[in-house]
Amino acid sequence: MSDSPFGRVAAAMITPFDSDGSLDLPGARRLAAHLVDRGGCDALVLNGTTGESPTTSDEEKTALVRAVVEEVGDRARVVAGVGTNDTRHSTELARAAERAGAHGLLVVTPYYSRPTQEAIAHHLSTVADATALPVMLYDIPSRTGEGTALTVRTLTRLAEHPRVRAVKDCAYDLMKTATVLGSTGLAYYSGCDELNLPLRAIGAHGCVSTVANVAGPAVRGVLDAFDAGDHAEAARRHRALVPLVDAMMSEVPGTVAVKALFAAAGLPGGPVRPPLLPADEALTLRLADALREAVG
Repeated sequence: MSDSPFGRVAAAMITPFDSDGSLDLPGARRLAAHLVDRGGCDALVLNGTTGESPTTSDEEKTALVRAVVEEVGDRARVVAGVGTNDTRHSTELARAAERAGAHGLLVVTPYYSRPTQEAIAHHLSTVADATALPVMLYDIPSRTGEGTALTVRTLTRLAEHPRVRAVKDCAYDLMKTATVLGSTGLAYYSGCDELNLPLRAIGAHGCVSTVANVAGPAVRGVLDAFDAGDHAEAARRHRALVPLVDAMMSEVPGTVAVKALFAAAGLPGGPVRPPLLPADEALTLRLADALREAVG
């Protein structure tokens, strides 16, 4: 298994807001410490979609990275999402994240403008060239649009870049994943909680998990059991999490589900920013029931 600078179990951390919708940096510090010290996470991914990156400003993104790095120190890796559909903007965000102390970058394929594979590779390489930080590519065609899925050829080419080290895999393409795992040194991370164990079984390094915000020890427990050689126990633990994954990810965006559960538990979270809408009471009750069933 490839060494990786991105940890093993990373929470795709929400961005806490105050009741008025402004950035809650003390809450972010408290949450980061909770996820690392009690939540089973050895890495935190900030400013991703779960962190509401489409509706946070560049200044808020940088301030969040700086606050979390100061809070967790060397207890966890802090990875900053810097992907946009504008190469210049992405490189600016990458440099700002490096100055703020981030340990790595998450860079999604550019969306909406329908670039070719050559253009996608150029975009990602340019962002990787912008700093000295290791880069995790983010392959999620369901969000970035038809034709943006990274091909085996593009991934193999990008793997030659000295700072491209990993892939967050939400492509739902096991053939592609297995092929790239077998032919490159890229460390793969499941970006979809229902695939954490299946991808680990074919050689993935770990996961970037939305569910880890609320059930990090249980998410980690699946990988721990598998790595200890108890594959039956890993499967049992994975199946026990599936209803929670379904409840959190199927009806509303994961951000909405996490913030509803955090509000019920008294953890930092606050409101979501439009266009997202908060979970209603019925959904919050279903989420709480699923969480209790999953973690006991």
